[in-house]
Amino acid sequence: MADFLATWALVRGRFDRELEGLTPAQLHFRLHPGALTLAEMAVHVAGVEVSFVTQLLRTPLSPELARLKAAATDGSVNDRPFPFAKEELTAEFITDALRTGAEMARSILEHPRDEIRAREIVSALGPVIDGTGAMARLAYHPGYHQGQAYLIKTSPEFPRAE
Repeated sequence: MADFLATWALVRGRFDRELEGLTPAQLHFRLHPGALTLAEMAVHVAGVEVSFVTQLLRTPLSPELARLKAAATDGSVNDRPFPFAKEELTAEFITDALRTGAEMARSILEHPRDEIRAREIVSALGPVIDGTGAMARLAYHPGYHQGQAYLIKTSPEFPRAE
């Protein structure tokens, strides 16, 4: 198994399980102003996967992938609004976005080629990183948000399932 794939598979699986069976009210619960909802967080996770992989592979983006990639930064890292309206963030859309991100991430993490490891990209947080650094961040990123999702779900204000 490639060096980063095991970490990514573990933490991405945990993140995905945090979202299983949630109601629309739970998916769209906002812990406080400025925080991502679980629906937005899921699309953000998929957006980061699309962003890193398409940059490393130099993949042209369809309009749909470009919008998903924007969720990597818009509404979380910068001051732009989140690129998807609440009404768009259905359970089906979230599942599709996560599937797209996962397929792309797995494609690069399973067999990371030396030329991809050496490529440089600009991270959303500013520094120029090589492909190895990008894959390390890609592998751990869902774990960061899995912890956030757990905290959101344990909030006393979190909507309970009906």
